[in-house]
Amino acid sequence: MGTIEVRVWRGTAEGSYQSFAVPRRANQTVLDLVTYIQRTLDPTLAYRFACRVGMCGSCAMTVNGKPRWTCRTHVARLDGDVMTIEPLKNLPVVKDLVADLAPFFDKWAKAEGSFKPTAAPGSDFVVVKPDTAARVAADAGIECIGCAVCYSACDVAAWNPDYLGPAALNRAWTLQNDVRDGGKAARLSAVAGDAGCHACHTQQSCRAHCPKGLNPSAAIAGLKRAALGALLKGEL
Repeated sequence: MGTIEVRVWRGTAEGSYQSFAVPRRANQTVLDLVTYIQRTLDPTLAYRFACRVGMCGSCAMTVNGKPRWTCRTHVARLDGDVMTIEPLKNLPVVKDLVADLAPFFDKWAKAEGSFKPTAAPGSDFVVVKPDTAARVAADAGIECIGCAVCYSACDVAAWNPDYLGPAALNRAWTLQNDVRDGGKAARLSAVAGDAGCHACHTQQSCRAHCPKGLNPSAAIAGLKRAALGALLKGEL
């Protein structure tokens, strides 16, 4: 079936591309290409993966300029005979195709992206009705697995290193709509700053590239409305 030229980023922020000829195979994914290179051609190539079935998101890389899950990206669906693979953008590079996700998750913490319970330990379960507006809003973003594809695709994150990013803000909006959560005031204050929800330009690159089909732009819009409402009430 011939070969495909694969240009792979080597090094850290300072580096260069290295080309490899990889045999074409039926139903081949981009992760298959990288795995072939590492196992057959160059064992020093660094990359990250885990489940290989589109569940964990750890294999996310930049393929032909777009952030993707490489285990779910089939080579046959991409144009051209040359494939360019890089680490995720807007994040430091550990080595080769491995991006450092620490800044990404640090921003989850800055956005108060952890659940703050209101009930005491041992209390009865809180009944959360599935048809309420808050539950629907929370459910819309709950499937985020933190793969950082949206963060890599975000132009605002590229322009402003302090921007919390679509994933952290999506998480914040999910928790703001959880009736069991008690951290809403602190969280809204955290996301209403200059690097928070108001920094979003609503270009929707996050929505266009999210492998789970989520819409962080809608979550960010919700935070903007909530922040404005709190400001008018004198709560911010």
